[in-house]
Amino acid sequence: MIDTIVFLNKMIEELGMSFSDYDVTRRTRKGNFLKQIDQLIDWSAIERAIAVHYAPVLDAAGRPAYSGLLLFKMLLVGIWHGGLSDESVEDTANSNLHVMRFLGLSLEDDVPDHSVLSRFRTRLTAADAWDGLLDEVNRQIHMHDITVRKGCHVDASITQSPRKPKTRPAYEVISDREEWDDEADAQSAMRVIEVTHPGVDIEARWVRKSDKPVFGYKQHTVVDSNGLVMAVTTTAANCHDSKSLLSLLDKAGIRPGVRVHADKAYCSQKHRDALKSRGIKNGIQDKAAKNNPLTRRQLQRNSLISKARYVVERTFGSQARWFNAKILRYRGLALAHAWHILLAMAYNLKRLPRLFADRRIITQT
Repeated sequence: MIDTIVFLNKMIEELGMSFSDYDVTRRTRKGNFLKQIDQLIDWSAIERAIAVHYAPVLDAAGRPAYSGLLLFKMLLVGIWHGGLSDESVEDTANSNLHVMRFLGLSLEDDVPDHSVLSRFRTRLTAADAWDGLLDEVNRQIHMHDITVRKGCHVDASITQSPRKPKTRPAYEVISDREEWDDEADAQSAMRVIEVTHPGVDIEARWVRKSDKPVFGYKQHTVVDSNGLVMAVTTTAANCHDSKSLLSLLDKAGIRPGVRVHADKAYCSQKHRDALKSRGIKNGIQDKAAKNNPLTRRQLQRNSLISKARYVVERTFGSQARWFNAKILRYRGLALAHAWHILLAMAYNLKRLPRLFADRRIITQT
């Protein structure tokens, strides 16, 4: 028995592993989703993209800092497990062997605590780095010949913020009773400002959805024909869907000849002219005007567009169902956008193993 243990330890040392590493590997299922992702994604390229914005050598206590890739993977794990809080992500990394293996940690390693995750997210948000990471993830997915750009689909979805005002906004006049030599200066100083309550997200806005008021942000998204997210922009919830269409198409790099599908909220002469000037095919549903109902042909066209653009609705629905995506944990427009981009990357990677397997079946038949 002792000889067997010595032999195993020697073999593990030759493989550059500790005994606990070997035990973790032995106890994790080979077909696990996290292992599949590790086989399909080149994390070193993503690590280099993160290092442009986040590459500390030491932490605040002078110890070796955690790598940006480790923290990025932890954020993805939190979303894949139903939109966990940073504290719950830390607990999962400490207790789940599959997650531990995915993060490249052994039983002897320390797991970053929730405050490190929060600072990492904030650092990359301040550096405006999330869109570039989505581009890198999509570039690697494209290398597997999975993305389909013959057509794209645009829509918007609301993310609710729980940090809403509890009462009607209060107002106050500042610089009251100040003495000024000039009357014009006095009038300019008499400003009425809205009083903000502690904890309220001052950048989120109200919008009425299905006759119910909703407070939060709007996620404007363009997806390919597989439903994979190509680009995202974020606005306050009261921004009309159509205002972000052209900037969203530019962000996604939509090329001439591609047909853009969208519902009637995007229908306008401005958009028709803009798509035509760019050589992009118009797949926006027609909208009836006052005293000018849609023709039978327009109704048939709208029906065909609805059948084509269901994939973007499926993307929003899957994000809400899998990741609890409709509730925002953070405050402010920048962090809301970071959340939307993280959702996009988590969703695309979640779909990747199945799409890759389907692609192999097609190529082999």
